[in-house]
Amino acid sequence: MQAPHLINAQVQALLSRERALLSDLQSFLELQGAPPEVIEHARTAARSLDETFLLVVVGEFNAGKSSFVNALLGAQVLPEGVTPTTDRIYVLVHGERAGQMEPTRDSFVSRLTYPLPSLEGVALVDTPGTNAIIRQHQALTEGFLPRADLVLFLTSSDRPFTESERQFLSLAARWGRSVIMVVNKADLLETQEQKAQVREFVETGARGVLGLTPPVLLISARAEQRGGDPGFHALREVLKMRLSQTERTRLKLQSPLGTAAELLSGEVTRAEAARQTLTEDLSILRDLEAQREHHRVTMLGELDGQLNRVARLLSEFEVRADRFIDDKLRFGNIRGLLNSRQMEEQFRTDAVADLPGAIDRQFGSMIDRFVEANLHFWEDVQAFLIRRQPSNEVARTRFAYDRGSLLESIAGSAHDHLENVTENELARQLARDAEDAMKGAVGGLVGGLGIGAGLGALIGASALDFTGGILAGLTLGSLGLFVLPNKRLQAHRQLRSKVEGLRAALETIVRREYEREQERADARLRDAISPYTRFTEQEGRRLENAKRRATELDGELEALREEVKALG
Repeated sequence: MQAPHLINAQVQALLSRERALLSDLQSFLELQGAPPEVIEHARTAARSLDETFLLVVVGEFNAGKSSFVNALLGAQVLPEGVTPTTDRIYVLVHGERAGQMEPTRDSFVSRLTYPLPSLEGVALVDTPGTNAIIRQHQALTEGFLPRADLVLFLTSSDRPFTESERQFLSLAARWGRSVIMVVNKADLLETQEQKAQVREFVETGARGVLGLTPPVLLISARAEQRGGDPGFHALREVLKMRLSQTERTRLKLQSPLGTAAELLSGEVTRAEAARQTLTEDLSILRDLEAQREHHRVTMLGELDGQLNRVARLLSEFEVRADRFIDDKLRFGNIRGLLNSRQMEEQFRTDAVADLPGAIDRQFGSMIDRFVEANLHFWEDVQAFLIRRQPSNEVARTRFAYDRGSLLESIAGSAHDHLENVTENELARQLARDAEDAMKGAVGGLVGGLGIGAGLGALIGASALDFTGGILAGLTLGSLGLFVLPNKRLQAHRQLRSKVEGLRAALETIVRREYEREQERADARLRDAISPYTRFTEQEGRRLENAKRRATELDGELEALREEVKALG
């Protein structure tokens, strides 16, 4: 900071506290994972306390900035023209050699020296036009604005305070910069009434943006260069007061605090956006889980209907088998009873009929519906993750990167599930599980037939077990008056028992396997989501701590701003 002899005990104490605050703010922003440019602004604010006072000239490219700077300095230092002649930022400082260019860390910033005693202790900064066609020029100006200690905002009397100027002044207000409004080309205004109207228009516009009325001075750079301008004389008097040692010290301390206020406000906004994002994410994930539960209940309800259709197939088989028993186990069919091979073939044709194929089709439909619903659910999960983009406020923060990484992991699980676990694979797995369970529960099932065909074969084989047993006991030598009626009654009872046993075993096993596969799908979802759930809990705690710390920093900042404001 310039003029160290003015750093009295009060200023030294304020400097120490301000450096500590800016250091704490930088640490806070780094801890919160703020965007890199935000952290760099915090570093720049801290460095600016030890840099030359920056008097920054901004305005649209045709407002006459370069001619204004030359008139202000009383020398032809910068090139002038009707097109945007400034494509970089020029920092003018007092030096013995005129026009000496010195390198800076920024390739778009040139440091020029000129023997101008009026610049001692001050660096005058000329920026590209705020409405230049080349967007990089405006970006240069906007990027340099947070470093300004005092802004000379130049507009033109022929079109004062345009919309682009209003937007740029809003940016200056956000950074808490102190502003002097300068209206160039006042010589185009022919009457005092016109000058008063322009002044009022600019004052009203600036007050609406800044919330206060800055000094507004009407000047003519051309008139000043041609012999003198009363407006320029008034401007120099204002600058003399603003650039006095005491006022310069106050502004030098005030500027980094304005930057700190904007950075802290931005972090509070990002934290609130992060909280809102987490709230919405959790709400949607809860909705997904509710949809999963609804899907499970719905599918179990559908399973009841599917099993009822299987039960009807078994009942129809039971009716056909009853009819076969009544028709075949009678005295009039003695010759047929003696031909067991023919009897078995007739039983297969008349009673079993298309039962294996019907069961196979029914279970194929059941499995297809189950698999389709589960895959659609995972597609919904993936679509949700694609749609859930973070808000612009948190787009480049560490929170956004960490959140994005976890969501990509969930999306990856969904993608792998959809890519690697095809419908046929899930169908085969469910069929194998049910088939193996049926083997253990009922026995006698031939492997490799598929659940439907295998169960159909089992039903047919089971029915033939008792029919074959009856037939084996029916020989000519054992026939009696009551044998066939008793055998027929026994066959009906055995049929009822066999079919009911098969129906109960089938329902128990299929429900178990159905729910087991549903549990697997639920577990995959829980495993995929659980890291993000833990992340939201941790982020929630971090954001609450950050909110408390931001409130503390804001209190320290406001106290410092009030003390700096009271200087002198």
